[in-house]
Amino acid sequence: MKEYADIQLVSMLNAGDSRAFEEIYKRYWLKLYSIAFHHLGVKEECEELVQNVFLSLWRRREEVKIQKLDIYLTVSIKNQIYDFIKSQISYRKYQEYIILQEVVQGTVPFQHLAYNELSKAVEDALARLPEKSAEVFRRSRFDNQSVKQIAEELHLSDKTVEYHITRSLKFLKENLSMYQHNN
Repeated sequence: MKEYADIQLVSMLNAGDSRAFEEIYKRYWLKLYSIAFHHLGVKEECEELVQNVFLSLWRRREEVKIQKLDIYLTVSIKNQIYDFIKSQISYRKYQEYIILQEVVQGTVPFQHLAYNELSKAVEDALARLPEKSAEVFRRSRFDNQSVKQIAEELHLSDKTVEYHITRSLKFLKENLSMYQHNN
């Protein structure tokens, strides 16, 4: 199978030839993994995304019209990466929402809680965070900057920015627990 060109392998794949699929997998697995690892940096997640690309290719083998296999697979892995990052951002936003709801629902009703007191408590907690974590959190939550924007401005990776935000949220939840009560 190594002697076949990509276009021949695609034609054979369309006909359901599992050997053609195996050859495509062997040729492109490492390239797709490298692209994913460059963007995400987590081995297990990258492997899963690459597997998703190949699984989709096999499931759709009879219907896909591929002109350039290399480009098709590269675009496929980038779409997987984009969807993964988007889902992670959504999940993180959901976690933040849950944390904030716990704070809000666990507090004395807002009309009895002085806004300034809560605001000061948040600032005091942020002051106890490492400087970089506090800065990333402020930019994210108070300045509404995206992860990508913060990463570019502070010369950090997206993953590092996400780490600082997650760390800050956990720290705030722990340090603002006095504003919660058990129902």
